[in-house]
Amino acid sequence: MERITRFGVSLNSELLRRFDALIKEEGYSSRSEAIRDLLREKIVESECGNPDEEVVGTLTMLYNHDVPGLVNNLLDIQHHCKAKVSATTHIHLDEHHCVEVLLARGKAKDVRELADAVRALKGIDYGKLVLTKAV
Repeated sequence: MERITRFGVSLNSELLRRFDALIKEEGYSSRSEAIRDLLREKIVESECGNPDEEVVGTLTMLYNHDVPGLVNNLLDIQHHCKAKVSATTHIHLDEHHCVEVLLARGKAKDVRELADAVRALKGIDYGKLVLTKAV
């Protein structure tokens, strides 16, 4: 069992009021749990900033599948990137637009390179990469 360490945090009353309102809205049962989540988030962000860190990334894309060659270019990038594409999920929004979520793992620099290559394609209207790893 992990040992728990208590520590104090000094905040001005307005910041604490806003924090309490936020954690209540998000459903946290305690300030401690909310602070633990914030700390984990900052640690993951920091570690994912290391280009050689092993990460998992989700790339959410919105695109127009009618753009000539786009689907083939997407597949080509996925097959030839250094990051390993583990899965994709494809959703048809209407007769022209799709949302696709791509799950990739590898070194942070390789996953970012994959995301940059995809987002640069003609027909990709939106692309958002989120990196994570075990804390």
